[in-house]
Amino acid sequence: MVTTLTDRDRAHRAAAAVTDPELPMLTLEDLGILREVRIEEDGTVAVWITPTYSGCPALAEMRVDVDRAVRAAGFAQVEVRTALSPAWSSDWITDEGRRKLSEHGISPPGQAPARTSGPVPLTLSPTRTVPRCPLCGGADTEELSRFGATSCKSLHRCRSCLEPFEHVKEI
Repeated sequence: MVTTLTDRDRAHRAAAAVTDPELPMLTLEDLGILREVRIEEDGTVAVWITPTYSGCPALAEMRVDVDRAVRAAGFAQVEVRTALSPAWSSDWITDEGRRKLSEHGISPPGQAPARTSGPVPLTLSPTRTVPRCPLCGGADTEELSRFGATSCKSLHRCRSCLEPFEHVKEI
């Protein structure tokens, strides 16, 4: 079956507009979770997504939401597939996604640690960054908890304005 670029674009737009269940101000495209959308020879729309964390509990809901959105765009056959390699990186969050995080009081991640091929080096010292406050912009912040409401966020407080905020971890 020959498909047009228009069909692929329409399917991509539908999948890209799906919002993250844990960060609903962001789309899967904003987060860099949406990897690829392809229309197969038999007309099936294949969508690849990558979880932010292996075992992310939101992945099942994302799959259902993507399937529903692509079907609503007029496609009868949809397969949502999981791509685990390469692993998701917080560097994949778009500039628009980072802006939306800040606007909603969540500190966006800094640059992710460099990844090398081969064995993963063991680091015994902390690798945590000190995020700026998304509310006042202050740099004097402290970590209150390494784990926030979700595994991909930590909880911090600004020492300048005293407001707590979440920070998306660098991965």
